Amino acid sequence: MEDFLRTVAALNDETRVLLLRFLDENGECCVCDLQNSLDMIQSRLSRHLKILKDAGFLRVERKGTWAYYSLRSPIDRFRSEAIEEIRHLDVKLPKLNKTSENEGCKI
Repeated sequence: MEDFLRTVAALNDETRVLLLRFLDENGECCVCDLQNSLDMIQSRLSRHLKILKDAGFLRVERKGTWAYYSLRSPIDRFRSEAIEEIRHLDVKLPKLNKTSENEGCKI
C-alpha cells in the first residue's frame, strides 16, 4: 500500500509529469542538462528527481561527479501504464539543451 501511495503522490505534480515526459522523449540526461533545458533551479529539480526515483520511476547513474537520470527499465506494469498515459497528455516540452557535452557540467 505504501509503495502504491508513493507512486500516485509522485504523479500528483505538473513538474514531475513534465520530467517523466522529458526523460521519456530524450532518454538519459545529466542533471545540468535537465536544469538548463527545463529552466529550473538545481535544488527544486533535485527534489523532484528524488521523489520520482523514490517512487520507482527513475534510475540514477553516477559518472564521476555527475548524476545522469533516465526512466527505470525494466519497470512494472503500473508505472509503465502511467508513463504511457503521460505520453498522450498535451504537454509542451522544451528542447533538450545538452550543456554537458559542450561546456561540461557546472553543477
